[in-house]
Amino acid sequence: MTAVPVELLADRLRRAGEVAASHGVDVVLITPGTDLRYLIGAEGATHERLTCLVLPAAGHLAPPALVVPALEAPGLAGLPLEHLGVEVLTWTDSEDPYLLVSDLAGGPTRMAVADTMPAAHVFGLRDTFPGVAQSLAGPVLRELRMRKDAAEVAQLRAAGAAIDRVHARMAEFLKAGRTEAQVGADITAAIVEEGHTGAAFVIVGSGPNGASPHHDVSDRVIETGDVVVVDIGGPLPSGYNSDCTRSYAVGAGPVAAVREAYAVLLDAQERAVRAVRPGVPAEDIDAAAREPLTAAGLGERFVHRTGHGIGLDVHEEPYIVGGNPLPLEPGMAFSVEPGVYVEGEWGARIEDIVVVTENGCERLNSRPRELVVL
Repeated sequence: MTAVPVELLADRLRRAGEVAASHGVDVVLITPGTDLRYLIGAEGATHERLTCLVLPAAGHLAPPALVVPALEAPGLAGLPLEHLGVEVLTWTDSEDPYLLVSDLAGGPTRMAVADTMPAAHVFGLRDTFPGVAQSLAGPVLRELRMRKDAAEVAQLRAAGAAIDRVHARMAEFLKAGRTEAQVGADITAAIVEEGHTGAAFVIVGSGPNGASPHHDVSDRVIETGDVVVVDIGGPLPSGYNSDCTRSYAVGAGPVAAVREAYAVLLDAQERAVRAVRPGVPAEDIDAAAREPLTAAGLGERFVHRTGHGIGLDVHEEPYIVGGNPLPLEPGMAFSVEPGVYVEGEWGARIEDIVVVTENGCERLNSRPRELVVL
């Protein structure tokens, strides 16, 4: 992975403690996942043995500490925990790790647990802290994570360029007579070849399958004249993700009705991107994408939100959806991806990642947005 400077990790820990205090939380408990990677640079996944960062809120005297199984401790060798002031406490299978957390946390009245903490650990902590209110740590950490710093934006920019290179190769893969699964396998390999550590998802929705927004791949044979939705992405070694959708016509241009609907979709995506700037509510970006589609009688064909935040997770805050009044701020990164879906016939989607700047936004994807005929 790309190392995060120690000073930046220390600042994240400090700010997380301050936000926790502002939320009335005494201690934040974070198990392995993207939150832990964001805070201390630790990779890996959670499992039945508890690994947990114990992060006191600002104003508490105790330093942050990492509770980890003894057999997992060697894997921490590359982390700058000493420089971050994070104490490491190990436990063996004959010990109760929740009691160890209890000793470190002191006597909290309210604790926040990682959104993705397994239920087994949530209940283990609940039994150890009877009467202590539990809440999710998401509201604390999203205050930090949804505003990307310059280093994070640089990684997202690199991820956008990497996935653009895959879309630039689509003519190699997407041909009539091949199955979606065959095309998807080639795209998966190309995602790695172009700099990702793997493919987080590969959607190849041809013909009627394109009308299912989260279609995967299938054994359907792609036919001449099909419109094909290709939605692909994955993480760089740094953990930051790409996500870009383009729609293609295979072998021949589509019929007039499809071309007309696609022209409206292209306009909707452009209007939504142009609406992105600081201070604009997230719901207004969704409305900007939805209005031209609705005016053209295609509103009911757009069946999902306009976008989602992206970073160490493919989907994270902020969400670009009706009913979300969150004002956009510089550093927020998210997708703008309206779509049109005609059940049983065809579908199309156009997706770019954008980052809010001081005066507007920067698009991180640059491949043609028109319906490209391959």
